[in-house]
Amino acid sequence: MLPCDLGVALSDPPADGVSKVRFASAHALVSASWDGHVYLHDTAANELRARYAHRAAVLDVAVVDGGASVVSAGVDRELKAHDWTTGVERILGAHDAPVRAVEALPTGGLVSGSWDRTIRVWDARGARACVGVHEQPDKVYAMAITTRHGVPLVIVATAGRHVLLLDARRLSEPVQRRESSLKAQTRCLAASEDGESYAVGSVDGRVAMEYIDASDEVQERKYAFKCHRSTGADGVDVAHPVNVLAFHPVHGTFASGGCDGVVNVWDGGAKKRLGQWAGYPTSVASLSFSPDGRRVAVAASYTYEEGDRPHAQDAIYVRELGSKDCAPKSKSAKLFASAPIRTAGKASAALVA
Repeated sequence: MLPCDLGVALSDPPADGVSKVRFASAHALVSASWDGHVYLHDTAANELRARYAHRAAVLDVAVVDGGASVVSAGVDRELKAHDWTTGVERILGAHDAPVRAVEALPTGGLVSGSWDRTIRVWDARGARACVGVHEQPDKVYAMAITTRHGVPLVIVATAGRHVLLLDARRLSEPVQRRESSLKAQTRCLAASEDGESYAVGSVDGRVAMEYIDASDEVQERKYAFKCHRSTGADGVDVAHPVNVLAFHPVHGTFASGGCDGVVNVWDGGAKKRLGQWAGYPTSVASLSFSPDGRRVAVAASYTYEEGDRPHAQDAIYVRELGSKDCAPKSKSAKLFASAPIRTAGKASAALVA
């Protein structure tokens, strides 16, 4: 069973909503906030080491140069590179609308996705930072990066339930165009480390496990399930948005965080829930596993799913994980080699059990 404590709350957290947490190393944690700042915490010492500002809310931040630098973006539309050691900053360029996602590419450089319906490729070290602009079918809501059979992939989820799989070396034309298996709006996306699968979360409390191999045999394995549900005062089932998904870097299991203030950990191969961390004071807005898989950071931050109302103070919790925490129940879970299922509904019962 997973430990039941929430973890240690970081000192000097962001002053407003936390949009992103991302480990830069085993103990260095970067966070982006609606207060217009990006923060660097040393989680071992529980100290704020540095921060820098944007002109508006920051929605995402990518780690580059082995954690020595970051590139952040958000409502001000700009991509800003910041060197933690020197404090030197550079504006790489801008989108035509707020930037929702930014990721470091395994091939070098970065890719950003915006509500302007484009993804853009950046070379932070080049004289001409923006090296590519690629139209998307709709507003970009989420992105994930993985590598499959040596091919670096960018997975893009947009409005209209579009999902595009792109070769990071040739982003002009998708390798695959798909429609999300979930009927509701996409909220989050994460890809497995082995490049075989990705997970999509929606605003109606569901997660779909999708496989990248497009063959009919492999596609029969995909499934979807209900999660982050509660019972309302009137006895009616309440579906809470799934805000974040993250794969464990060692075990290949994955976690989901929702507006119910709960983190669930799932064994995708066995189609079982491994455990649950409940009791966060407000919505789980973001989470991140450390590169060594020994700790997890959870941003408890109200995401205004119920409008403007009183809510708990935004906080970031860091909890230590034992060697068996998040470990799969099935040997196949690391590769997500699950047995075929007849319907998504059948998978739901097994997963939520």
